[in-house]
Amino acid sequence: MPRFRRPRSPVHLFRQVAAAVLACLALVLALRPPLTAVGPTTGPPAVPVAVAATDLPAGTVLTAGDLTTATLPAAAAPAGAAADPGQLTGQVLAAPVRAGEVVTDVRVVGPGLWSQVPEGQVAAPVRLADLAVATLLRAGDRVDVLAAASDGRTPSVEVVAESALVLTVPTTAEADPPLGAADGTGLLVLAVAPETAQRLAAAGAGATLTVTLGRP
Repeated sequence: MPRFRRPRSPVHLFRQVAAAVLACLALVLALRPPLTAVGPTTGPPAVPVAVAATDLPAGTVLTAGDLTTATLPAAAAPAGAAADPGQLTGQVLAAPVRAGEVVTDVRVVGPGLWSQVPEGQVAAPVRLADLAVATLLRAGDRVDVLAAASDGRTPSVEVVAESALVLTVPTTAEADPPLGAADGTGLLVLAVAPETAQRLAAAGAGATLTVTLGRP
């Protein structure tokens, strides 16, 4: 009499299929080449720039301690920025700067500054009667220059320059020397037309000069 084999249970069959699948997966993983390590994503290129280490007034002769280096994205670095603070050491600030501000070529007395003089104009030094007035000004301001004179009886005031562009201002120390010290020697430097520069020179020889602040 023939004997019939008991059919295998579904659970037993599932276990066999699962074991075969896992064996195939292990073989695939073993034969797959190793993954190449991926480095960190690089950001935009950065460049070093010289910045002020502290707040500095106009007229400061820059030293190594006045400057430090910061790193900025190349696209954010302003034109004329120095990569090395040593490039600026010994130069004179033409305008005040704040701590952390990038010191560019137009911030120091030199070709970069004089490039800010509008075409057809010249840079004219002006010594004010009260140099403390100059501490109220900043590079980029516009001023009218007044000359006050007297013939011994009647004082007169004349406007000798109008809407002149301020290029540099004296330092606070120059504008307000200690008691008993020599008068301040700082100069206000303005961008004016050549004929206006002549009037300023003539007025400075025989009159006292002051300025009124106009709209930048």
